[in-house]
Amino acid sequence: MDPDGHRLSVGGLVEGSLELSMEDLRERPRREVTAVMECAGNRRDGLTGVAPIPGETPWGAGAIGNARWAGVPLREVLLEAGVGEGARHAAFAGLDEVEGDDGSFNYGGSIPLQKALGPEVLLAYEMNGEPLPREHGFPLRVVAPGYIGARSVKWLSGITLQEEPSDNHFQAHEYKLFPPNATEETADLSEGMMLGELQLNAAICEPGDGAKLTAGPVSVRGYAIAGGGHRVRRVDVSTDEGGIWTRADLREGADDPWAWSLWEAILELGPGEHSIVARALDSSAATQPATAKEVWNFKGYANNSWHGVEVTAL
Repeated sequence: MDPDGHRLSVGGLVEGSLELSMEDLRERPRREVTAVMECAGNRRDGLTGVAPIPGETPWGAGAIGNARWAGVPLREVLLEAGVGEGARHAAFAGLDEVEGDDGSFNYGGSIPLQKALGPEVLLAYEMNGEPLPREHGFPLRVVAPGYIGARSVKWLSGITLQEEPSDNHFQAHEYKLFPPNATEETADLSEGMMLGELQLNAAICEPGDGAKLTAGPVSVRGYAIAGGGHRVRRVDVSTDEGGIWTRADLREGADDPWAWSLWEAILELGPGEHSIVARALDSSAATQPATAKEVWNFKGYANNSWHGVEVTAL
């Protein structure tokens, strides 16, 4: 894409439509936000261990990242256009095309207007102090901290304020949560819960699953995230399926509502095989379900059960 020729249109239920160049956007107030970008299918592999989820990528705990984003607060552009009566959602259109049964269409999605007007939501053109990489939506993308990555539309070309959520295929039919008894054959795709806010989650990054370790004190490290603007307040680690918990130390990001919190716990492991699990608690006192069976769904989304690794101490 040529950033010099790129234009962002703003329309729908607004008092006056806008068409903005990248230069126009850079002339407006700039804000930086450190925020997690997480795929709704992060940790899907834990759900495929309960029952098969055909046609979906079995992500481990790595379909997630944390970055410093910079750009124009979306609220500044929306207020400049003027929020019209009846507007309830901000719908985004990207330039990437998807081939569907009825031909090609552009990727899109939406977030509630209340979220769109939050100071943390950006029209981002920088990532970690550099221009957005191509794979992250150069030259412009939405960054909606605290929401699943699917709502942070890349290669952004249009914003429409409207009464209803986006009718784009990926909002109306995909990225929805269905109950455990629903299957792809029986589910009504127009039903289901539209995924939005991230869920409280924690994952062990080190040691890796299957690692062979030296018996004695072992460092266990990972990340934790909280949705809804909450903060991670505690991470616990257990080696006996939750009978006894060891409290981890929270490190970087613990006071930021949109970033991940890095944590570390020191466990004393004797010789033999060990199953280590982690869970988080947030500022609302919410915690995670113990097993993936409790959150299984046929799309494999939003697995926030306890995360575990199997290790051997020698």
